Amino acid sequence: MRRIGLALLCVAVAGVAATAAMARTSAPPLLVATTGPTPPLATGIGDPTFQGPQRTTAFAMARQAGATYVRLIVSWTLIAPKTLPGSGFHQADPTSPYYDWSSLDASLSAAQAAGITPILDILRPPSWAYSVKPGGWTGGSPNVADLGAFATALATRYDGSGPAPAAHIFSVWNEPNYNKNLYPQDASFYRAMVNAVADAVHGVDPSNLVLAGELAPFKHTPSTRDRNHVIPPLTFMRTMLCLSSTKPVHRTCSTPAKFDVWTHHPYSDAGPYGKAKSSGGVELGDLPKMNALLKTAAHLGSIVSAHPVQFWVTEVGWSSNPPNANGVPVWLEARWVAESMYQMWKSGVTLGTWLLLRDEPTNTPFQSGLYYRSSSLADAVAKPLLTPFRFPFVAYLASHGNVDIWGRDPTSDMRDVTIQQRKGASGSWTSVAVITSNKYGIFKATLSLGAKSTYFLRAVVPGVGVSAVFSLAVPRNENLNVVPFPLN
Repeated sequence: MRRIGLALLCVAVAGVAATAAMARTSAPPLLVATTGPTPPLATGIGDPTFQGPQRTTAFAMARQAGATYVRLIVSWTLIAPKTLPGSGFHQADPTSPYYDWSSLDASLSAAQAAGITPILDILRPPSWAYSVKPGGWTGGSPNVADLGAFATALATRYDGSGPAPAAHIFSVWNEPNYNKNLYPQDASFYRAMVNAVADAVHGVDPSNLVLAGELAPFKHTPSTRDRNHVIPPLTFMRTMLCLSSTKPVHRTCSTPAKFDVWTHHPYSDAGPYGKAKSSGGVELGDLPKMNALLKTAAHLGSIVSAHPVQFWVTEVGWSSNPPNANGVPVWLEARWVAESMYQMWKSGVTLGTWLLLRDEPTNTPFQSGLYYRSSSLADAVAKPLLTPFRFPFVAYLASHGNVDIWGRDPTSDMRDVTIQQRKGASGSWTSVAVITSNKYGIFKATLSLGAKSTYFLRAVVPGVGVSAVFSLAVPRNENLNVVPFPLN
């Protein structure tokens, strides 16, 4: 009887094992998709820390965050002599004894060591290089010939032929549609500035890239209390590119603008899909309008470039709460980071640049960093924003339970990305699909998952990283109205 019982027990155990095996094999197979060719999306960061004593650590942290570009301010007045020497100073010659390149050399060397591409943004002329002097509320205008000569010296210094590190991307001014940065606010004069820099740096190396634009996002009119004034970016852009405001669009002048990349700062009061409330404004949700105008200008011959003209974002972000009590809740901003990357990419942008790496002090409104403020960068604590910046991933519920997926894997190259699903706010994750990214690391697909708004999704690249969790339910305050950099 003992032998019979043991035999029956063995049969029972075998039956349980067979049932478990059947359960394992009866799980639905993973959906499989391959991403075809798409435009890339690189990421960059702008932060004064890249030009300070902690620059080496800052560049290493930027690289770890997946950034491949960093925007650096070239303060002309800090490199050139304070007063124009009577003789012996040749503005276009970087070896002139009156130039001091030491600080910029150090930042570019740190960038080179970290494998990061620098964007050099020329600003702030010395007092002797203005054609219109700055006023109490206005930024003045540089002398165009002096600007061109300095651009020649800058490009020559960093042409890669000597001991100085190489740099090949040069931007012309910051938010020139803002009266605190350029005055008079003349878009035609700005075109002359851009052309002078382009002639200079292309003369040094035709493969150098010249950036134009860097525009503030929305119209701002002065009041009795506030003397700031911003020309709407689309208005400024049309004038600079000699395009009519009427349709069909036609050229209004014969002088083309010479640049290779158009850039913008699409800060938004209403999140990653927010649109400007004033005519001619360009927030994140308006980027397709700007890209369409850029393509029209290129088609009509209003732009001269040896390369296909690119569209970049060189500043975007919001202060987070914490630490800014009036900022975007940090958990919501983490979602906004991923959505902003997606919105830029689908609008034709191929570089998205975040401001900042680390929060500024709380006595300023600028707490948009990927890291909280700390006494040193080595002690900085990452915000939830860091994960979606490094590994942007979005998932949107479509009809019939389908889910539209988009992301960029952290390596920005071809990988198998596993999509996992959770059916509630807690519980286990189930792998539901594998999407192969393209050569730029972009992966996208529409997956038939029978999903509901209560589901959550994430993306996983084994050995590389896990994206932030993305809810299929749109947060109630997804379109929270908030000034990008409010006062605490």
